[in-house]
Amino acid sequence: MNSIVAPNVKRIIKQKCLKQSAVATRAGYTPNQFCSMMKGRKIIKDIDIMNIAIALGVDANELFKKEE
Repeated sequence: MNSIVAPNVKRIIKQKCLKQSAVATRAGYTPNQFCSMMKGRKIIKDIDIMNIAIALGVDANELFKKEE
């Protein structure tokens, strides 16, 4: 799951000019937990997808889109 989700999360954070730590807090994670997810050290679970999508203000499907 991490292979496509983490890069999409990073892309959306950059597009929206957000800070990763702010997104982490809004999603209910510490910055270290969120960083571990983004680097693939912690598995991103279904509930994490929903929390991150809400924190980013996007539909969860956005986190699964392939780059064209």
